Amino acid sequence: MSTAWKSRFAVRTKNIKSSAIRELLKITQKPEVISFAGGLPAPDVFPVARFQEACRKVLEVNGHQALQYGASEGYEPLREMIARHIARYGIKAKAENVLITSGSQQALDLIGKLLINPGDRILVEAPTYLGALQAFNVYGAEYVSVQSDQDGLRTDLLEAPLRTGPKFMYVLPNFQNPGGTTLSEGRRHELVLLADRYGVPIIEDDPYGQLRYEGEHLPPLVVLDRENLRRDNGYSIGNVIYLSTFSKTLAPGLRLGWIVAPADVIAKFVQLKQGADLHTSTFGQMVAYDVAKDNFLDEHVKLIRRVYRERRDVMLEALKKYFPPEATWTHPQGGLFLWVTLPEGMDCNKLFEVALKENVAFVPGDCFYAGNSVNESCRHLRLNFSYGQPEQIREGIRRLSVAIKQQMRELTPTHV
Repeated sequence: MSTAWKSRFAVRTKNIKSSAIRELLKITQKPEVISFAGGLPAPDVFPVARFQEACRKVLEVNGHQALQYGASEGYEPLREMIARHIARYGIKAKAENVLITSGSQQALDLIGKLLINPGDRILVEAPTYLGALQAFNVYGAEYVSVQSDQDGLRTDLLEAPLRTGPKFMYVLPNFQNPGGTTLSEGRRHELVLLADRYGVPIIEDDPYGQLRYEGEHLPPLVVLDRENLRRDNGYSIGNVIYLSTFSKTLAPGLRLGWIVAPADVIAKFVQLKQGADLHTSTFGQMVAYDVAKDNFLDEHVKLIRRVYRERRDVMLEALKKYFPPEATWTHPQGGLFLWVTLPEGMDCNKLFEVALKENVAFVPGDCFYAGNSVNESCRHLRLNFSYGQPEQIREGIRRLSVAIKQQMRELTPTHV
């Protein structure tokens, strides 16, 4: 790198690090490696034919509009569709409350731009989504971490961190990435009430909410905020901003996500987005609308649920068959991931090196922790079950068990 350019980088670039997952994906591209590392949807469920037809139709009927600049807020029919779609979950919103973003990762970046000053404390789960930490780090965020368990964020540990006055809390209540855990209904009520009591807003990130394979749907935080606190201004959001995406239900290559927030907050996000990319791809939005309309998305999600449930069950069965009894793991009710806790004394990063020799890969757990809780992470790893075929999942878990048992033997002292 040129020294002259490096000396001119902004101070905030010191907080930027490469995504550990993106770097790992470079290592795991070899065809012989079975990778559980990426959070990749299964390409075999992408509705390619439906996209082909939508692209043809959009270009034939609205080609000039599709290839032109568009509104920063997004394609209005798509925003109206999203508002109708989330209404079934109790979220009251109009098109004016919806901003289309270039993936939900851009939504996280816009939140950082709007809300974070250098040194602001953000309350996050431990562990939490790596992409959110990357987005917030750019703006100089510091973190207050609260432990999670099998029922999600531990609300019994929240009051002391909330008294420190965090700028906002960032929560993934459904099938959390990386843990695969779901915030229980009781804790959802407690979280919303505590947030209101201490005046701390909530960012509710919900990319996986539609991908439930068992159990009953739980109300979003944004809905409980209205119901518990009797907010009734024709719009459901008071203390909560809600995020979601088409990446897990249609295709990640679309790079289409959205923010749902009060109109005055959306207006501020629009100004920030204009400085970033003017607007999200008009063509992509129009194609996504054409693909999703006429209830196609609802039917397609049913297919995704069937496929991913089978793969989750295959992974859980393989873990039970091959892993040593000292290891434990979460049982996700939906989403794409589960979280493994290794036996005492093991190190996930050392295990990764051994696992690569067995041609299997995962994401070490330390990258999912904000700095003040990283020491808790060395025995954890994230596994993705959505991408691989069932036979690959079985074989990959078998290979990983070989690596784990090998490291366990190395940790066991020998006696003469």
